[in-house]
Amino acid sequence: MIQAHEFIEPAKSLGFRFWAGVPCSFLTPFINAVIDDGGMQYVSSANEGDAVATASGAALGGQPAVAMMQNSGLGNAVSPLSSLNWVFRIPILLIVTLRGEPGLGDEPQHELMGQITGAMLERLQIPWRYFPVEPAEVESALAEACEHMNRTGRPYALIMRKGSVAPVSLQSEWRPNVRPALFREELTCTAEAALTRREVLGTVIDATPADHSIVIGTTGYTGRELFALADRPNHLYLVGSMGCASSLGLGLSMACRDRDVVVVDGDGAALMRMGNLATVGAYGGPRLRHLVLDNGVHESTGGQATVSSAVSFAAAASACGYRHAEEAVDQEALDRFVRETTGPAMQHFRIRRGVPSGLPRPDVSPPQVCRRLMGALGVEAPWSDI
Repeated sequence: MIQAHEFIEPAKSLGFRFWAGVPCSFLTPFINAVIDDGGMQYVSSANEGDAVATASGAALGGQPAVAMMQNSGLGNAVSPLSSLNWVFRIPILLIVTLRGEPGLGDEPQHELMGQITGAMLERLQIPWRYFPVEPAEVESALAEACEHMNRTGRPYALIMRKGSVAPVSLQSEWRPNVRPALFREELTCTAEAALTRREVLGTVIDATPADHSIVIGTTGYTGRELFALADRPNHLYLVGSMGCASSLGLGLSMACRDRDVVVVDGDGAALMRMGNLATVGAYGGPRLRHLVLDNGVHESTGGQATVSSAVSFAAAASACGYRHAEEAVDQEALDRFVRETTGPAMQHFRIRRGVPSGLPRPDVSPPQVCRRLMGALGVEAPWSDI
């Protein structure tokens, strides 16, 4: 057993000052120590996949990051680990607990995961070792993790057994900012959508100079149309990790507070991980804008309807603590939102269906897009050129 500070202080010296996670009783002393340490940022994520994506956003912005979770939530994190971190080569340090370890006598819901946690990480091509339980083991554990992350650009995991860290009581109480929300009457806007996705993205591009802004396009046609209109170094085109655009954008905006961050989401993707609205509401800064384009269907998979016609994303965002939330369909409201609105802000913008003929796919690989964005932010990626 080690004291929490015996791991945290060496980790801090290596730059790990951004931590996102979902609690586990095994992690309690560790999370408490991180929260109480004034030199680190802890994000309490709604779920494990969003913790991974938020930590990944911070890593993109040049802030080495850690995602912590119970092993029962590892399945929730498979999508971003396999189609965000692996594909784009975004290295983060994972700390995953080992509930249900054979012979431990844990709760029945942990029995299977306790048997397969290591194997799951291996199937995801994430090397791992057990979390250090002796002070002398900490340096080698961190060195091994950093060597792998710096060489490959991919995650490394530490599996934490019960009793690895001595108890720590939480000394500070953090509460999210209570913001005066601007909740517009247009939240129940019934006007017919007038603009296409392409027209909306053109407005976003015009309002986001490459030298002080970042644009994240969600997976599917949004990223592809953004690329087709203008391939700029401040763009990131998600090609997987559906639903994680807002959590990635949150982490990136927290690491790059001098940049405007516009997350262009879709109705289907936003529905998939709506819990992150609360996390954005709690931690999002004034330069984070969340634009949800809603055509009512999963257009890239054949046009199957989503349930967005019965949903007010703006009402949900306002209830979750966004400073500004509105629904809109017109060019004037869109211009105002992307240029002037103080965040964290949400605009639920209804668009017409349709895709331009001959729409190309990005001809730059995801790792190249990632490294290019990091370069634009002045962040040096230590892993080898792709």
